[in-house]
Amino acid sequence: MSNLVVMPILIPMLIGVLLLLVKDKKQVQRIATLLTVLSMIILSGYLTYIVYIDGIQTIELGNWPAPFGIVLVADLLSSSLVFLSGILALVTLVFAWLTFSPERERNFFHPFFLFLLVGVNGSFMTGDLFNLFVFFEVMLISSFILISMGSKKYQLRESLKYVIINTISSMFFILGVAYMYGLTGTLNMADMAVRTSEMENTALLSVAAVVFLFVFGTKSAIFPLYYWLPHSYYAPPAAIAALFGGLLTKVGVYTIMRMYTLVFNHDPQILQILLIVGGLTMFIGVLGAVALYDFKRILAVHIVSQVGYMIMGIGIFTPLAIAGTYYFLVHNIIVKSALFLYAGIAERITGTTQLKQMSGLLKTHPYVGWLFFITALSLAGIPPLSGFFGKFALIISGFEAQHYFVVAVSILTGVLTLFSMMKIFMTSFFGEVKLPDPASAAVKVGGLAAATLPLVFLTVLLGVAAEPFMQFSMEIGEQLMNPSDYYIPSVLED
Repeated sequence: MSNLVVMPILIPMLIGVLLLLVKDKKQVQRIATLLTVLSMIILSGYLTYIVYIDGIQTIELGNWPAPFGIVLVADLLSSSLVFLSGILALVTLVFAWLTFSPERERNFFHPFFLFLLVGVNGSFMTGDLFNLFVFFEVMLISSFILISMGSKKYQLRESLKYVIINTISSMFFILGVAYMYGLTGTLNMADMAVRTSEMENTALLSVAAVVFLFVFGTKSAIFPLYYWLPHSYYAPPAAIAALFGGLLTKVGVYTIMRMYTLVFNHDPQILQILLIVGGLTMFIGVLGAVALYDFKRILAVHIVSQVGYMIMGIGIFTPLAIAGTYYFLVHNIIVKSALFLYAGIAERITGTTQLKQMSGLLKTHPYVGWLFFITALSLAGIPPLSGFFGKFALIISGFEAQHYFVVAVSILTGVLTLFSMMKIFMTSFFGEVKLPDPASAAVKVGGLAAATLPLVFLTVLLGVAAEPFMQFSMEIGEQLMNPSDYYIPSVLED
């Protein structure tokens, strides 16, 4: 048992509650939030190291033993994602400070920013299905507050759609939790995995798998459940869009990885559904990116397309495919967030996100253009950046499993992704300077660009140091594909 496991959840929760009481003290809120995020990064980084050296760490809350009490579990997958969410939170927090009005910061931005991290970290760490629902709801409520800040008409309309659709998904979630409890008599996911593995009639379990695919698929924005995302993630400011676009859909992907390797690994037809859904998600999403001519909207529909690669990896269901899914997930969190921030910088300079209304930004703000270029190439999967190695592992695993058609779709999607990203670069950054306001050429955004540098550094590092990180990813793949050797005994026997 390790008390360190609960800290990335407990600290932001407590500080967030305290910040509700000091709404008008801007500097206090900033310093407290910054220190909380930094402590989360340090603690989760150390926790990941402990897990790597000593194995999976757990804590039984209230000292009630599993499977009867609430248990939090830190394995390589969950602890590393908490660490990465802390890095992303730090970058987007600084970007928000540089771009938000004082009024927006006073409207409870900092406490709900921390509550969002509580929901995200709790979703990664929980070993209990009902508490996964609870943390999802914490995340949903916090994200609704953050996405609606600013109160613009379009923003409020899309925020309402966002909360309605996710509330419907949550209703099915709690129904699924009740169904699984009735089916297995437990809510502990490790214990649930043991009991489902002993079932002779798995038809009812397959029904539950489909219900949860709807729930987690809605959160992840897979085909055909993605319709809410492009408009909802277009509406908020760049810092919020980067946090949401980089992180929230990946929580949904994480839950699919966790549940379908741990509990719903009984039916090959479910994996076939995941493969089909992954291919359709990739292709439909990238078609939208090819057709659009709005900087931010292209990035929003690319979220859908990139999630398709991750669902494809889970559907292939081999250690290499799961490792590639993890690698690609980490890459996408980093790169997608950076790209949304560059869209925000371009909008800050020009006052618009319409590509046809801006041109020549490479001449007026060259550092922004080349930083965007690096991350755009990484998203498209160009070597030696991080996007290439995640896709390469997925494609190789697809060939090994003889899923040739979905591999072909993934390669075509990569080509169209490159086309859409170069469309942004050639239209808005190249050419003669054409800005809605000539004064835009003098807008200073050096601080904003500097805030994105950690993300650019990470995508380069994960490409240059691909071998050790792929070895780390393979360890995660092996752990997830063999839960009876790692996850289950660590939870039930500690």
